[in-house]
Amino acid sequence: MKKVAFHTLGCKLNFSETSTIARLFEEQGYAKVDFKQPSDIYVINTCSVTANADKECKQIVKSALSISPDAYIVVVGCYAQLKPEEIADIDGVDLVLGASEKFKLLNYLNDLTKKTKAEVYSCEIEEANFFVDAYSFGDRTRVFLKVQDGCDYTCSFCTIPMARGNSRSDSIENVAANVKKIAKQDVKEIVLTGVNLGDFGNDNSNDFFQLVQTLDTLAFTEGIERFRISSIEPNLLKDEIIAFVAQSKRFVPHFHIPLQSGSNKILKAMRRRYLRELYAERVATIKKEMPHCCIGVDVIVGFPGETDDDFLETYTFLNELDVSYLHVFTYSERDNTDAVKLKDAVPMNVRKKRNKMLRILSAKKLRAFYEQHLGETRTVLFEADNKDGFMHGFTDNYIKVKTPVNSQLINQLKQVKLTELDADGCVLVTVLDA
Repeated sequence: MKKVAFHTLGCKLNFSETSTIARLFEEQGYAKVDFKQPSDIYVINTCSVTANADKECKQIVKSALSISPDAYIVVVGCYAQLKPEEIADIDGVDLVLGASEKFKLLNYLNDLTKKTKAEVYSCEIEEANFFVDAYSFGDRTRVFLKVQDGCDYTCSFCTIPMARGNSRSDSIENVAANVKKIAKQDVKEIVLTGVNLGDFGNDNSNDFFQLVQTLDTLAFTEGIERFRISSIEPNLLKDEIIAFVAQSKRFVPHFHIPLQSGSNKILKAMRRRYLRELYAERVATIKKEMPHCCIGVDVIVGFPGETDDDFLETYTFLNELDVSYLHVFTYSERDNTDAVKLKDAVPMNVRKKRNKMLRILSAKKLRAFYEQHLGETRTVLFEADNKDGFMHGFTDNYIKVKTPVNSQLINQLKQVKLTELDADGCVLVTVLDA
């Protein structure tokens, strides 16, 4: 029995796709093993949001070959679509597959003989115009379900449309069919994922709100306890969606909403489709409907032309905004993007300083959000982990909690009392219905 191992870089969407590719291997009789174990094939699913992801790919190839020097190395994903020849030049890589080829990986395997030069199969991105559904299973307690792919936006810093193509979606009927399959595996929570999730249905006359309504109804008949929305653009997060989630017993009070900058000048240079005023309005609407809602924010520091005053504007905006945590990215130059041509590049040391400032702010925000809910009773879905004798889980509103390991709690929804915030940033809980 041949062995295959997988490593995923990047977003939840990549995790759902890796898991689907792994199932294709298992259906053909391969044994899936951990990436740190000896294997006949190693598959690396790449991201290319930042320059660091590209460098990380090289390190992972080297790591795999240090375990199994004769292993067959396959690289797929966004980096593989954007720079296939660059990957082909990495020592030890045997096969590089682009956006439309990765789900046909098994068709490209031969006798697994190592290559002196990697084979490359990468289409023009315009040819990646069809949707392939995917969902993760077995890697985590929660399942990531892909419902949308690609993006029609043209943000000046972003390579995703070049790596994944135009926006396209699954049908509501097929999403529902996948939910029914997942439900049979005793899954309690499904996270909806996509590149531009709020753009769901733009190619087939449906919309994201219709999907949310359908899944909310389906959850009751199929036994899915939670749906979580992974990330949604502020201009696509309509009031009707917020109001629906507020009254839903299945869609949880948690939104992750990209901002990227709190400066309207920088937002315009980024070619984002909103200004800070709209973002603040969305946050205010959510908090009015759901004061307990967790709100995460993506933000980029060091974009070309971002002055100290522009950054201070972003910092002040976020400091005053009722959000729960930040995902902070340091701007990195990406080939073939319009932002690369912009003047007034921010020195790297300044970018790093600004990143650190926002990460400190994020920690402060998250602690305040957690402290706000101490003493409350909430529902937690527990994960199958063991770290120093503790297991972890997340409340409906995405508070990370811990309790002494109890195998009876794994993949169970339990009522808990949030008792104390500990030194590592988790909330200790008392399980009320163990």
